[in-house]
Amino acid sequence: MVTRETLEQKQILIYVITLIVAAVIGLMWPVFSSTFGYITSIVIAILLFSMFTQIPFFRLQETLSNRRFICALLVTNYAAVPLLVWLLTSFLPNQPPLLLGVMLVLLAPCIDYVIVFTHLGRGNEKLMLISTPFLFITQMLFLPLYLWLFIGDQAVEFISLEPFFEAFIGLILLPLLLALGAQFWATRSKMGELMLDGAAWLPVPFMALTLFVIVASQISRIYEYYEVIIYAIPIYIAFMVIMPFVAAQLAKWFRLDVSAARALVFSGGTRNSLVVLPFAYALPDPLDGLVAAVIVTQTIVELVGELIYIRVIPGYLIRDKQ
Repeated sequence: MVTRETLEQKQILIYVITLIVAAVIGLMWPVFSSTFGYITSIVIAILLFSMFTQIPFFRLQETLSNRRFICALLVTNYAAVPLLVWLLTSFLPNQPPLLLGVMLVLLAPCIDYVIVFTHLGRGNEKLMLISTPFLFITQMLFLPLYLWLFIGDQAVEFISLEPFFEAFIGLILLPLLLALGAQFWATRSKMGELMLDGAAWLPVPFMALTLFVIVASQISRIYEYYEVIIYAIPIYIAFMVIMPFVAAQLAKWFRLDVSAARALVFSGGTRNSLVVLPFAYALPDPLDGLVAAVIVTQTIVELVGELIYIRVIPGYLIRDKQ
């Protein structure tokens, strides 16, 4: 009999198999697989709803007072990350679509599934949850600024606030409100308790489904532009390797506890690829396809990296205090 504990213990194997199957299907039937892209946001929203239902929202008052974490979060994402991105992108060829795609995705901190991976990596997902409004507002302010500093006036013309608002409402606010309603219902009804218990089964299968729809729908496009994208992959890998050590050091400087330090590391290493993707689609043809492929490549690299993160960060980088 399959239990929730079995799913959680076998989750990495489930995700690896999902990635392989999605890549094969996406390459063999690209036209059919491209239709999966239309349901990506819905799948992520359900995934986050399932995670939100497991967080005790009505006991978050103590988390809201953690100003030290918020300060560490802002320094990590808007000082350390841009500096690292600037250093890494100096190794890229001077191709504006490539630079735009890489910087667009690496400069924007994740506000959605980073909560899921923080939970899986035994970090403080409550801190990540309450920090999403801060990250949402600040990245809208800083992203155009950094793109202008790193690329020039042309990059700013492509930035629109509408995709950010749409993503925040659809991927964060709506699942959050539904989860709050579900928790309130559970305090009033036995049926609500059963529904809440049922939602606890969803994170692992819906994370696998998220991986599947992203990879299957976009893998053929990545193959089409591989001659350009090949330059971005080492940058993405280097970012994911270096950033956890930088964030862990910042966590020490800010004297964060173990779970908060892990949350900071996950925030620093996890980027906002799914939310910035609409920016790429808004570009004129043929830039839209190339920039979107550069961004989706980061998603695939990141998802593989996150599977390593959830073991390495709590197991080796930031261990429980003995």
